[in-house]
Amino acid sequence: MASLLDTLARERLLKDSAAAAEVLVPGEPPHVSLLRLCDAGLLQGGLSVALGVRPDELVGPLTLAMGGAARTFKLIDVRERPTLELHVLAGELTERWEVEDLAALVHNLNDLYRQAPEVRAVAVLGEWADALQLVCVEKRALPRLLRQSFFAPQNAPALGRLLGEE
Repeated sequence: MASLLDTLARERLLKDSAAAAEVLVPGEPPHVSLLRLCDAGLLQGGLSVALGVRPDELVGPLTLAMGGAARTFKLIDVRERPTLELHVLAGELTERWEVEDLAALVHNLNDLYRQAPEVRAVAVLGEWADALQLVCVEKRALPRLLRQSFFAPQNAPALGRLLGEE
């Protein structure tokens, strides 16, 4: 576990090393430990989102965690059709997004801010304790994290494309 905690501390993703050490279970796979740490609120930029939360309810906390220009993101209107439709304003850009779930919202936000280096990328770590675990990471740290065996976000291919990797 020490190497996981050391790596997270080095990447400035860990809030409290001592508390994190108490949360981890010896012998547990590192990617599961990452989910556990996120759920415990011990990851910088981490969000534990109840599975029943709608995309329009997550916009505020998520864009706040992303930081930078994402903080000016505005949700103008929400329409319920067969698929939830969000009318959004980002700077001068107005768009309509059909988002069927939280992962689709994450995808759209990552894509919208792909050219903004100050906006953190959102990694979907997976489900744990009836919640979706997300973590917002600096884009400059993303290539290093994606090479780590414990960092296996569900949206890894999209994060790689965000960095210009295939």
